[in-house]
Parts: sequence; structure tokens; C-alpha cells
Amino acid sequence: MAARSGKVNWWKAVVIGVPTLWLLVLFLVPFAIVFKISLSETAIAQPPYLPVFDWSTPAALLESARKLGTQSYQFLAEDPLYFNAYLSSLRIAGISTVLTLLVAYPLAYAMSRASAGLRPVLVMLTVLPFWTSFLIRVYAWIGILRNEGYLNQFLLWTGIVDTPLAILNTNTAVYIGIVYSYLPFMVLPIYASLERLDGRLLEAAADLGCTPLGAFWRVTFPLSLPGVVAGALLVFIPAVGEFVIPDLLGGSQTLMIGKTLWDEFFTNRDWPVASAVAVMLLLVLVIPIVLFQRVQARSV
Repeated sequence: MAARSGKVNWWKAVVIGVPTLWLLVLFLVPFAIVFKISLSETAIAQPPYLPVFDWSTPAALLESARKLGTQSYQFLAEDPLYFNAYLSSLRIAGISTVLTLLVAYPLAYAMSRASAGLRPVLVMLTVLPFWTSFLIRVYAWIGILRNEGYLNQFLLWTGIVDTPLAILNTNTAVYIGIVYSYLPFMVLPIYASLERLDGRLLEAAADLGCTPLGAFWRVTFPLSLPGVVAGALLVFIPAVGEFVIPDLLGGSQTLMIGKTLWDEFFTNRDWPVASAVAVMLLLVLVIPIVLFQRVQARSV
């Protein structure tokens, strides 16, 4: 019995240790490197920043640690461009998350109400876009949304509009791109919550005189909230730092922190400031993650 208990404990240690090691190597170590670069000074060299620590002697190491620079963070606080970029990214990501939820919830609800044999097919169709390159899918929207694209041709053909709509290179195109690209991340968690819903609860609500709409708002929707919250985070968090969609579909007036981060790294070659932008972005995104964990802890 003791040998079996030791084997179980060893297996638990492996199950917990492997993901922890994975996060340590692929997340914490790169983040530490980025944070170190954010404390350095810009230099016209390769790499384009000065070393942070002097490892020649212990005294030099202590002196370099004492002189750790915060110029990059001070620059972020003084230049309104970065503050506006953060606010714009949060606004665009928030609106996109709400729009994605409005589209995804009916889809997930219909999937959960489909027959048992049809549900796997619907799930496969939901993830089918992932079989194609993300970049190709975003490029396809350029052909759809441009002035002579398929959408404007359809609107002109139906007589809904008389002149082509200027959709491409606007925030509207960014919303469309984000909703389309991240829709499966919202559908699947909501579907998982709705699929586990006990149908007897709805029958009990009907027996107690509740209308179908009332049963939805009092039973179905509250029980699906964990899936809604999980889907919202899966859409909101990557949308805040999105670069490809605003770069290809958004115009010059579309200000998002992902584009700003790219410009600092590859155009201005200011790696310390770019690293500081990345660190601050991570801190901003930690807040919804912590809130989600609290919600999950309360629901258990």
C-alpha cells in the first residue's frame, strides 16, 4: 500500500512539474530577459542596448545593480502616445469581445441543442478555420472589405448602397477581423458549459410556470457564465496585443499597442522602450486573469 502511495505521489509530481517547468522555460525566462532589457540604455550597436550588469567583479556587479535604469518607464509615462495606445487597445479589444460574444452565444446555444450525432460535426466546423494559416485568413478579408471587394459588390448589387463603403483601413475592419479570427475561442467554452447543462432544470422551471425566455435568463445563462467568462478572456487578452489584424485591416488612425511595440522594436530599434511597453502590457493583462481566477475560485 505504501509503495502504491509513493507511486501515486511520484506521478502527481510529474504531472505538476512538467507544466511548471514548461512555463518557467518558455514564459518566466523570456519575461526576465525582456524585463532586463527594459532596464538598459539604448545604444547604436548590435544588440541595440547596453549591458545591464557588469559581471567582471562582485563590486562592479553591485554597482551596476545600483544604477539600474528606469529611463524607459519614465519615457512611457511622459509620452502620451503610449498611454493612448494602451487605452485604444483596451477599447478595441473590449468592443471586439462584446461583439464576439453576441455572435458566439447563439452559435454555441444552437450547437448544444443539436442532436448528439451532429454536435461533433458542428465542433469540427467551428475549428475548421484553424486548418488554414491565420495570415492567409486575414489577407482574405482585404479582398472582401476593400472598395471593389466582394462585400461592396454585393451591397451595390442588392441596391443597399449607391457608392462603395469605406470599410478597409478603419476600426470597423479591425472589429470584423478580430471577431472572425477569435470566434472559435468564444464559441467552444460557451458550448462546453451549455452542453453540460442538465435539461431537467429547464423542465423544472417550466413546471413552475417560467416561460422559455424566462428560463433562459434565470437558468441557462447563469449556468453558462463560466464559459462566457473563459471565452471573453480568451478573446480579450490576445486582442489587446494584436498586431497582424490592425496592421493589415486597420488604417493609419488605428492605434494599438501591438503596432506601437512593433515600431519600437523594428523601426526605431529602441529595444529598452519596446521591452518596457511589453512589460507594462503584461501587467495590464494580469488584472483580468486575476479576476477570472477569483471568479473560478468562488464558483468551486
